Parts: sequence; structure tokens; C-alpha cells
Amino acid sequence: MSETVSPLRPAVSTLRRPRVGFLGVGWIGRLRMEAALATGVIDPVAIADPSAEQLAAALELAPGAAAAATLDDLLALDLDGLVIATPSALHAAQAIAALERGVAVFCQKPLGRTAAEAAAVVEAARRADRLLAVDLSYRFTEGMRQIRRLIADGALGKVFAADLVFHNAYGPDKPWFYDRGLSGGGCVMDLGVHLVDLALWVLDFPEVRKVESALYAAGAPLPPDSAAVEDYAVATLETADGATLRLACSWRLHAGQEADISATFYGDAGGARLRNVDGSFYEFMAERFTGTRRETLTTPSDDWGGRAAADWAERLAAGERFDPAGARLVDLARILDRINGQP
Repeated sequence: MSETVSPLRPAVSTLRRPRVGFLGVGWIGRLRMEAALATGVIDPVAIADPSAEQLAAALELAPGAAAAATLDDLLALDLDGLVIATPSALHAAQAIAALERGVAVFCQKPLGRTAAEAAAVVEAARRADRLLAVDLSYRFTEGMRQIRRLIADGALGKVFAADLVFHNAYGPDKPWFYDRGLSGGGCVMDLGVHLVDLALWVLDFPEVRKVESALYAAGAPLPPDSAAVEDYAVATLETADGATLRLACSWRLHAGQEADISATFYGDAGGARLRNVDGSFYEFMAERFTGTRRETLTTPSDDWGGRAAADWAERLAAGERFDPAGARLVDLARILDRINGQP
């Protein structure tokens, strides 16, 4: 990267809709594109994807958009924003290329395969003074938002422990997920990123003093220097204020249902839990605990999946520039590095 970057244009004018491009429109990318378009505040200019079938499906959502062959072609179109939903190995370089052209970015997780990659993207966003966001979508479930408010208001007292799990009875269907050089890791990078982010976000980003973890592949401990990726992981995080956060995630686990997802927080005055319903990847309920009593906070259905993309689109249309909270994306990546056994 160059040492200095001058934005090519001022912040997005609130008098017109931002011009947005979409890079990668597979299943997730297309869902996020649909959510961003549903806000009605952005103008879809162009779409790029190596799959002719996926590109055609995305163009049906935005008939006025043009088909682009490459990222460079997209960036030549005077964009205000770019939505990236490509394989993990490409995220950092693609995001930096866009930001250095003065284009705001919404990126699929992980932002980078390592903390160093994530830090480079955040620094590019800071220098370009452009909005950067990552699709950390579980923050946008209504149940998780209510639990965060309870904790912030002191309704649970001092939170001293949390248990978060994301077990997937299936595994990714694309080969690059199983190549450490392309993915940055296995289930931790794919699913554990959400657990770490939720734990930190709900507790208002405490300092993490200690990280211990164990990684497995096909039921056996994964050697530190292995080229394989983990399909089961457990980690314990200890915060500076004495809380213990326990995390577990997996692919292809014999879980008795399609998915087992939950985030439970225990305080000295109460507890709260978000959990999926009947093994669903999408339906959640939230509860508050007081002794042996429980109170329902939220029930299905909650159309939360695209809210992160919609939020970015609305912030972009409002003219928002670099958000200093982006530094927390680097903190998240550093903890993932530590779980994965990197210094």
C-alpha cells in the first residue's frame, strides 16, 4: 500500500443515492445484495461474479445494473460503495483496493485471514476516510440486541461468565474452506468469528487477557503446524475484569439437528440466552433468567439476516465516513489468531 491516500471525492452526498457495486453474488452475496437494495437508498451500478449463472440471478434483482468482469472494472465506474462476498483469501486485498480508490466497503467475514490483514484494511479505511463494515450479522438479531441492552442497563448485574456455541451438522461445500492458505482456518474462521464477536460486543468490548484453545480435525487433536483446518474447536477467554467466556464451534458434528447455536450470559443478578429453535439456522428466541424463572424476550420469526448490509447502506447514504470503532475489527482478528495458535 502507498504511504498516503487522498480520497478521490468528498463524502457521499445526501442529495443523491450512493452508487454501489457488488463483487461476488453467490448465495450469501445475493442475499446481502437484496437486503441492501431493499433499503431503497442506494443505486446498484454494476455486479461482478465469475459464475455466469450467479451473475444472471443477481442481475434479475437489479435489472438496471451492468455486468462487470473484474474488480478493476467495478472500480472504474465511479462507485461510492462496494459489497464484497468473495472467498476469504481475497477480502483484504479487494477491500484495500476499493478503499484506496475512495470507495466505502461492506465485506463478508472474515475481514482478513489474520490480524495483520484485518489491520491493513482498517488502516486503509482510516486513511481514505471511508465507511468500512463487516457482515457480523448475529449482532442484528432482535434477541441479541435485547440481551445487550439488559446487560448495559445492569439488569443482570455483573456478568462473570458466558457460554457460546455454533455447531453445524454440515460443512462448507466449497473446497477453499478446507485450504488454510485460502480460508485462514476452519470452523473458527467460519463460525467462531461470530461467537467471539458476540461475546465482545455484548459485553462492550472488554480487554481479553488470556486465551486458551483446543482444535480438532476428524476427531483428533490438530497439530500446531498442520496444513489441515479444524472442524471442532473450543476456546476459553478471560477478560481483564474477571469474566470467563467459553466458546465452541464445529462442522459436521453429530448434533442430532442441523445446527446448535446459542449465546448465554450469566450475571450475579440474572442470566439471558439467545438460542436457535428446532435446529434452525435462522429462527431464534431469547430468554431472561432469574433463579428458576424464565421470561421470553423474543420469539421467531425475525428477519435479521440482511440487517448488517442494510445498516451499512443506510449509513453510506447518510454520508458517514470512517468509523473509529473499526479498530475493534482488528481486536476480533487478534483473538481469532490466538485461538488458532498464532502469536
